[in-house]
Amino acid sequence: MLPSDFIEYTSSLFGEERWMRYLRAFSEPVPVSIRLNPFKQPAGGVMPCGDVIAERVPWCTTGYYLSERPNFTLDPLLHAGGYYVQEASSMFLDEVLRQHARDISGTALDLCAAPGGKSTLLRAALPPDVVLYSNEPDRRRANILMENMQKQGCPNVVVTNNLPRDYRRSKMAFDLVLCDVPCSGEGMFRKDEGAIGEWSVQNVMKCRDLQRSIVEDIWPCLKFGALMVYSTCTFNTRENEENVRWITEELGAELLPVCISDEWGITGSLLEGWDAPVYRFIPGIAKGEGLFMAVMRKTDGEVLKNPKPALNVLHSSLTMPQGTQKGKDVIPAHVEALMTCLQKDKYPVVELSLDDALHYLRREAITLPADTPRGFIVVTYQGLPLGFVKNIGNRANNLYPQEWRIKQNI
Repeated sequence: MLPSDFIEYTSSLFGEERWMRYLRAFSEPVPVSIRLNPFKQPAGGVMPCGDVIAERVPWCTTGYYLSERPNFTLDPLLHAGGYYVQEASSMFLDEVLRQHARDISGTALDLCAAPGGKSTLLRAALPPDVVLYSNEPDRRRANILMENMQKQGCPNVVVTNNLPRDYRRSKMAFDLVLCDVPCSGEGMFRKDEGAIGEWSVQNVMKCRDLQRSIVEDIWPCLKFGALMVYSTCTFNTRENEENVRWITEELGAELLPVCISDEWGITGSLLEGWDAPVYRFIPGIAKGEGLFMAVMRKTDGEVLKNPKPALNVLHSSLTMPQGTQKGKDVIPAHVEALMTCLQKDKYPVVELSLDDALHYLRREAITLPADTPRGFIVVTYQGLPLGFVKNIGNRANNLYPQEWRIKQNI
């Protein structure tokens, strides 16, 4: 049951036709979609989730809708970083970056990045020499973010666990900042009943104030001419159009248009008297869940100088990962196996069957071919590395991270 205050406000905001289409969407299946990792594709041109690929997401070059939801947990290609399960509306960021960030250089920041969907998209879409800082203020969620960024396996990524004001204190300056800010989550109502229970008018206003505080903290970290992408997964204008207007008027930003197709079903500004280039996805109208996005260029305001980074770095691929000394051995860092820049022929490689790959991912024993050399081995599935084992002859020690192991029965 939708909250009465939400119904009253949102039905008026949408208008009758949009509102009725939105309500009908609650009786329709929620679209399932994945985004391929262009840096990691299976051997032989096999498409991940190939049997259930239905159609391409039109605003993302590597996004696909699925005809049904497979058991992703039991697909080794997911754990190898071959693809990411991501809601299709969020992939609109790919279109934004292709239109406005093709020539960007320097550094980019995803400020509120967990669990990693938009960060992995940023890393795939931005030029390879751009250094991406992927940040999450909540430590538990930051660990999930780190896992997903490591599985993507790309260089030039730094995962941090900091508050926005910590970045301001660091005096770092970025060429692009994504502010996918915490919000009231109205766009989650169709697939998360908990989001309905947590919604209130008071929470909407609390989120609006928090969002402005986050943007205000990070604004000095944008260089002049740099881009900010502001997004939420909610519908109301208080957290969306009104905040974007506030950014343009109070902080100094120019709104940038994004070329879109009418067939995509994207809704523009719903703030009366403010016809600005902003982009809203409404279930039942666009094929996806709730998303609001705006693109801005910094034209005014403070820019910090003389950076003195003092950030809580959880992971950095700017240097090759260091192994762990254990007795006479140096056990290689698991992330080394997942990196796309892994030096070829550094370790012997053994290809696993589906059953053996799942046993490995459950951190169970696997049997290697008799002619496998002793020492550290990279095990793969369909050509994509899953991690390390140590072959000691009569058995192989499974070195998959304990905290990553899958617990679902095969």
